[in-house]
Amino acid sequence: MEKYRASHPHHTLWYKAPARDWLEGLPIGSGRLAAMILGTYKTERVALNHEWLWKGTNRERDAEKKAHLLQCVRDLLLAGKYEEGTRAGGEAFGGNDGFRIDPYQPAGDLYMEFNHSFVHNYIRELDLKKSAVTVRYQADGNIFTRQYIAHLKEDLIMIHVDANGKPFDCTIWLDRNRDRDCSLAFDTTADCLSMDGSIKNGISFRVESIVRQKGGTAHVLDGRKIAVDQTTELVIAVNMGTSATGLDPRKECEQKHITKTPDWNTLLKSHIEEHNQHYGGFELEMPLTEPDLPTDERIKRVRTGGSDPALMLLYFNFGRYLLCASSANGQLPANLQGKWNEDMYPPWDSDLHHDINLQMNYWAVEPVGMQNYAEALLRHIERFVPHARKTAMDLYGCRGVWYPIATDPWGRSTPESKGWAIWIGAAPWLAQHMWWHYEYSLDEKFLRDRAYPFLKEVASFYEDYLIKDNNGTLQIVPSQSPENRFKNSGDAGPVSLCVSATMDVQLARDLLAHAIKASRILNVDQDKREKWQDMVEHLPEMQIGSKGQLLEWNQEFEEVEPGHRHISHLFGLFPGEQITSEETPDLFAAARKSLELRLAADGGHTGWSRAWTTCCFARLGDGNSAFNHLEHLVVDFATETLLDLHPPRIFQIEGNLGGTAAVIEMLLQSYHERIHLLPALPSQWPEGKVQGLRARGGFKVGIEWKNHRLVKAEITPVKDRVCKIKTSGLALKITDSNGKPVSAEEKNGIISFPAKAGEKYSVL
Repeated sequence: MEKYRASHPHHTLWYKAPARDWLEGLPIGSGRLAAMILGTYKTERVALNHEWLWKGTNRERDAEKKAHLLQCVRDLLLAGKYEEGTRAGGEAFGGNDGFRIDPYQPAGDLYMEFNHSFVHNYIRELDLKKSAVTVRYQADGNIFTRQYIAHLKEDLIMIHVDANGKPFDCTIWLDRNRDRDCSLAFDTTADCLSMDGSIKNGISFRVESIVRQKGGTAHVLDGRKIAVDQTTELVIAVNMGTSATGLDPRKECEQKHITKTPDWNTLLKSHIEEHNQHYGGFELEMPLTEPDLPTDERIKRVRTGGSDPALMLLYFNFGRYLLCASSANGQLPANLQGKWNEDMYPPWDSDLHHDINLQMNYWAVEPVGMQNYAEALLRHIERFVPHARKTAMDLYGCRGVWYPIATDPWGRSTPESKGWAIWIGAAPWLAQHMWWHYEYSLDEKFLRDRAYPFLKEVASFYEDYLIKDNNGTLQIVPSQSPENRFKNSGDAGPVSLCVSATMDVQLARDLLAHAIKASRILNVDQDKREKWQDMVEHLPEMQIGSKGQLLEWNQEFEEVEPGHRHISHLFGLFPGEQITSEETPDLFAAARKSLELRLAADGGHTGWSRAWTTCCFARLGDGNSAFNHLEHLVVDFATETLLDLHPPRIFQIEGNLGGTAAVIEMLLQSYHERIHLLPALPSQWPEGKVQGLRARGGFKVGIEWKNHRLVKAEITPVKDRVCKIKTSGLALKITDSNGKPVSAEEKNGIISFPAKAGEKYSVL
């Protein structure tokens, strides 16, 4: 075999050894289906998942009526009795003692056993541009090649094996780890394996593998395996189905099927073409030297003090790939592990966390040009509305909607995280994504039909939930800064309840501001708009503490964990836009101080927390610090296959996707719909070019830079509108597509000009 060369530099993960465990596998996925490829020698295990395969035993859960207890909890907290108030709030609204979120389940495993002898010259790679895993090695004088794809057009997991035209033997079977709650039934013919599962009091599912070969013979072995002898080529197509959405699992499998021996080259070509429609619309290029080393060795080198700026670019591209693989044909948003899980009882049930994790998964989709992937998140939000209305009234006596801090896909809005669940901020935080989907596209139909109705629902909750104090200030009670505690609340709960935690106030301000803008754009609900504006004006102001830090709570409490993983009070800095260097310089400095204090106390100690930290430093305009924390995210909180880790060694995908968002924030920001080019460019990336970016206000953006300075940007609006660009001290010139100068006005560091839809403007 020739020396290995990655066909796509900055887009290829590769290794000289198989995965030692599932966490070192290489993921593929179509959004609906997913698989982890371990690439082991003689017996290969392909770990399988279906996005709707959640246990299904708690699909009809409900919340108890507790609204009559709200006033007592409020009285205690308003009186400063935080320990008693936290205890009373936990008992009233903290969720059931029995945890009722369904765990996300593995579908099982496909095994392939080969009868060759010693293996050498082994290579395992994931080509992000092809969305294909390839395992290649020599054995018995033959070159064996296995390829694995999640075919985006066929929506099947597909595997191809050959031995350079030489005949080989392979035994194939399906299995699933023992689970007392799940009964299994197997059926095997010479060309088809099936495994039907039924979870007690839950859903049913099916895994089906069609086996096609060229030459040789196939027969059933031991009743449950297919033995293929002396074939020169093998193609396996895996499909899965569940009863979760009302379909018979068999029917779901029948919708995608291969009936004859397919031509692998044709299949691979059509898969790559389809994948390029998803992954290929964006390109970030930097002339960075990529070491001729396997990915795991590159990571080790940086861990021991070496430099590899190109590794961060690979990590960014891997994040975009994971968005594709978890979303392309998916109906559900990516959970804590995307769509990949091998455990019957995964950590945190691999659930959907609404207090950072799910949102972080989708921070990048709008600016990176993957806005179609937001649809699964938007449907998730809308799926909960009917039950969220009921729960808002049952728990708090409020109109509108209340969303849980953690949940599963069944649309049941119930408090299930004992103690942590006493929080009203999930719905407004999710609403931010509704607004972004409009703000990046200017799709007024979406705003009218979907975004504004949801914003209005959440605003209705605030109308009822906010209470005026003696000074006329609207307070949020009970309130929480997820998932943190201060000492004055004692040990009454896993979190501290208080009056108007900073994040809760920021979320209310964010939601109401967007509802006001939406109603103005749509020219509806003027009376509501005036009421919401009055509410905004009477919310508490953010405060600065004795150390110059932004206060996390309504007063300066002593923190139980000064290095807490959550930096919830910095929501207004990122992903919000309430704290900026231009409008709120004092709060901007205080936000930085808070971040520094957290890190000085060993904060940012999970993958997702470090990703949020990286995004915040980018928003602060500190590119070198952002790069430093991005590097820590990769070398301290990732497996050898770049999967994000939560201590002690738990895969959580949001760190990957948050890291992707952080890179975008380093290259382009557009808060307040002002385009800021290269706002946090690190010294490690002196030259580059990016195409396919999107900015708030409906703009497509491309940027080119050299010697750390802007060379040229191209901006194309989707509608006629004024384009605003931060000058960053540069004397910018604007020309149209014919090279003619465009009349522009500069004021307070912002250059503005009237832009026409579809016209490409150059910024020099």
